[in-house]
Amino acid sequence: MAVRRRNRRPTRPRLGSMNAVAESGRRSWHPRATDALLVVVPAVVGGLGLLIRLNLPDAVPSWVAALDLAAGLLGCLALWWRRRFTLPVAGIVVALSAVAESASVAALVALFTVAVHRPTRETAATAGAVLAAIGVFYVLHPVPAAPAWLLIPFVLSGPVVAVAWGLLVRSRRQLIASLRERASMAEVEAGLRAERTQHEARETLAREMHDVLGHRLSLLSVHAGALAFHRDATAEETTRAAEVIRENAHRALQDLREVIGVLRAPVGELPLPGVADVAELIDETRRAGTPVDLDDRPGVTTGDHPVGETVGRTVYRFVQESLTNARKHAPGAPIVVRISGDPGDDLVTEVENRTPAGSAEVVESPAGSGEGLRGLSERARIVGGRLDHGPTPSGGWRVAMRLPWPS
Repeated sequence: MAVRRRNRRPTRPRLGSMNAVAESGRRSWHPRATDALLVVVPAVVGGLGLLIRLNLPDAVPSWVAALDLAAGLLGCLALWWRRRFTLPVAGIVVALSAVAESASVAALVALFTVAVHRPTRETAATAGAVLAAIGVFYVLHPVPAAPAWLLIPFVLSGPVVAVAWGLLVRSRRQLIASLRERASMAEVEAGLRAERTQHEARETLAREMHDVLGHRLSLLSVHAGALAFHRDATAEETTRAAEVIRENAHRALQDLREVIGVLRAPVGELPLPGVADVAELIDETRRAGTPVDLDDRPGVTTGDHPVGETVGRTVYRFVQESLTNARKHAPGAPIVVRISGDPGDDLVTEVENRTPAGSAEVVESPAGSGEGLRGLSERARIVGGRLDHGPTPSGGWRVAMRLPWPS
């Protein structure tokens, strides 16, 4: 089973776009009302401040007050575009506040907007410009009745509050954008994990189906081919071959049901074959007519030196797939299965088939696709082992799997 993997790289949302989404989400229902309010309120407050100064003993002339009010209204009107042209609007309003008292509140609104939307360096520069404008205004229009210790804190409190409030709003919006970005990334990563899990499940299913059914179907292929080739076989030979075919077809169906049952059942409910079933696997191959010798020096298959469940299952699948390949590519050739190693070292399992007899009775088998060896290599890699394979000096073929064997 060939499974095509599609590699997807998660698309990282841009912080600026997320910030815009967060901002639009917060004020989607009243953006124009908010902007209009921030135009009207500074104009009203600035106008009231100007009226208070006109009632003082040293009030400015009426024409100066009219110019002050006109400049203040112009600065407040410029606040309508404060979001789109943040720095230019701030520059205009701050410059007007240096000569017009009615533009002072508008300058604080512009400073607040810069703190929300612009970097810290530009915020600091704008705050410095506001302080300079305040200094210029009080040089042009001194307030002799107010002591310095009272006037200075009062004057500085406005810019400080505007900057602090703006930075607080900015931090909150960035936090919301960061949380949304993390949620988006988590969703993408969850999708990738689900896709990777599905891909691994398909590979596992393909490997199990190949290993389990390939063994049985190869026996069916060999004996069905023998029946087709030996047309002069006796009734007893035909009956024996048909019995082997029937038995392996029945076992193939049982193996298929077992694999499907393991996939459907909860983890650990149904047992899987292990190293203790290797002897039965070899006996089955012998009954099918293939000579197989088992050399189990450490006694792994008999339980004298037990191995882990995962390693044992890997050894079983290795022997099963190797016997299947030997029957396909060298039908009738003798096979030797060797198991060696010591606990604390490596467990080495070898399957070697000798040169098949060059008689005309050899049944032709189709060329393999290589999926079996790739599957065995993957199984060995999963448990920390490796697979070696290649021809032998005598003309046969040898496959060896080396797995870790903890003491």
